[in-house]
Amino acid sequence: MPLTAPYGSWKSPITTELMTAKTIGLNALCLDGADLYWSESRPLEGGRVALMRLSPGNPPVECLPAQFNVRTRVHEYGGGAFAAFEGVLYFINFRDQCLYRQQPGGRPEILASSPGQRHADFTLDRARQRLICIREDHSAGGEPRNSVVTISLQTDQPGLTLAAGHDFFSNPRLSPDGSQLCWLAWDHPNMPWDGTTLWRATFQPDGTLGPPEAVAGGPGESIFQPEWSPDGVLHFVSDRSGWWNLYRLGRGLEALAPLNAEFGDPQWVFGMRTYAFLSAQEILCRYTQNGHWTLARLDTAAGTLTPLDLPYSDYADIHTGSGAAFFLGGSPTQPASILRLDPASQQLKVLRRAFEPSIAPGYFSQPQPVEFPTENGLTAYGIFYPPANQDFTAPPGELPPLMVLSHGGPTGATSTTLRYSLQYWTSRGFAVLDVNYGGSTGYGRAYRLRLNDRWGIVDVDDCCNGARWLAGQGLVDPQRMAIRGGSAGGFTTLAALVFRNVFSAGASHYGIGDLEALALDTHKFESRYCDNLIGPYPARRDLYHERSPVRHVEQLSTPIILLQGDSDPVVPPNQAESMYLAARARKVPTAFLLFKDEQHGFRKAENIKRSFEAELYFYSKIFKFQTADEIEPVEIENL
Repeated sequence: MPLTAPYGSWKSPITTELMTAKTIGLNALCLDGADLYWSESRPLEGGRVALMRLSPGNPPVECLPAQFNVRTRVHEYGGGAFAAFEGVLYFINFRDQCLYRQQPGGRPEILASSPGQRHADFTLDRARQRLICIREDHSAGGEPRNSVVTISLQTDQPGLTLAAGHDFFSNPRLSPDGSQLCWLAWDHPNMPWDGTTLWRATFQPDGTLGPPEAVAGGPGESIFQPEWSPDGVLHFVSDRSGWWNLYRLGRGLEALAPLNAEFGDPQWVFGMRTYAFLSAQEILCRYTQNGHWTLARLDTAAGTLTPLDLPYSDYADIHTGSGAAFFLGGSPTQPASILRLDPASQQLKVLRRAFEPSIAPGYFSQPQPVEFPTENGLTAYGIFYPPANQDFTAPPGELPPLMVLSHGGPTGATSTTLRYSLQYWTSRGFAVLDVNYGGSTGYGRAYRLRLNDRWGIVDVDDCCNGARWLAGQGLVDPQRMAIRGGSAGGFTTLAALVFRNVFSAGASHYGIGDLEALALDTHKFESRYCDNLIGPYPARRDLYHERSPVRHVEQLSTPIILLQGDSDPVVPPNQAESMYLAARARKVPTAFLLFKDEQHGFRKAENIKRSFEAELYFYSKIFKFQTADEIEPVEIENL
């Protein structure tokens, strides 16, 4: 029989050791012939990103020596840090940002090393014996310059600049016959999900490009993942209809599966893929409607979209080749996994999991999609997870504390994939609401644009209204509601605590407290992001002050814990420090943990472990429950 114990005090087998020692992050896939490569981040190795290869008939093997950490710093968020072509591996090493090449059976050797230059998003120009990629050049000082360049595979040959003159570039892709190149470009203040232009040009005999032609997109249209079909037709995803749908450019521009659904994603990193070609006339793609993801086959000749009946709810990074499809997938009962699909039989095989589920299902909370009313007669969305632990029940009449999750981006979206990081809370007796506030991806361009000019208002309102709605349904304790988030979600958290009176505790992970400081001190990729979310700086400096939590800390009366890496290039640590000092001076119960050598997001096992346990300890003191685990105390000022 389950034991009776207060919410929050339940003993759970989902420990921080389980979250770090037996969990890896599965990231980018790359298919080279019959060989599948992928990167995996390892908390026990200080967050190092390792490269793995799976060849038919063999177990997975690690490709590189342990001193290599495969990450690029282009746009700081990276992505597209490696590629494999014809058995040769090309990758960026995080420490020196050099481009390395590793021949089969050989050791890594530097192919390109130029101080201040960073590279990402590689494709092979076989005929001209060179790589084509994105370069971000920091060598001249000031704002770095981005371009599309070549890197010769003959180390004594100079490279060329193929495209320049815009603030950002991505997705250089070579046509199957090698005669044409396409790419995306965009300019400040747009982010790639605001507006991008798709360019195409033909190669000249000397390896340069002829005059480029803009074939789709613009400042008010987001293009995603341009891709050439096997027969040389240019395809891409565009939100020109209000939804990210698939198009191809033949005799004209043709919508392939018009649908009020999203076939694309916000391009925060390089190399994102939501579709791949099974043949010249058939595409394997994934799309989302109302937060539900589906994998489908699209027959471009017949114009039919056929959903596949698979036991997964999330799909990403789709690749095809050697008669199979490979992608990342997850579900409420399965963690993020690398999957192989036989398109003919629809048979699935799991190749790698982020972790091997070793916990009984009775400890897992099942996601429940919810929608609730918010400001201006609109509707917002989220995923609700009630407390779940087969060993415990709460005393009669007690309602659980609520944790509201405000995701990052702020263009992100919630996922129903099984995550120990979420079940850590529900298995201890917390209810969790994972909010897809206005501005989130998955509900069309109009929903995404709700946040424009109103960041710090719409997102905060939606998080608050979701919490109030759950309390009104009698599902959570209105006196014990917390909000937590990282990065942009940390800003939403801080703004909710300062400008609203809904939550009784909060946790900001590397969150933004001072918007003006962010505008003055962040990396190029996001340096003008706030122009659309808030207003142009410095012309609307008043709005930056008006919405910055640290400038209105006199309104803060809610306990808060701040967690921050000391080497964060995206949200510098002075943001958290300023918020902490202001809250402490206000005599608000507050705690501050600064993690050494951590960047944007916590990668090291010891820091992930400490951040979760410190946050749980903090809530136990604020919400007055006893933790089941022995936790190293956290110093809480003014408690």
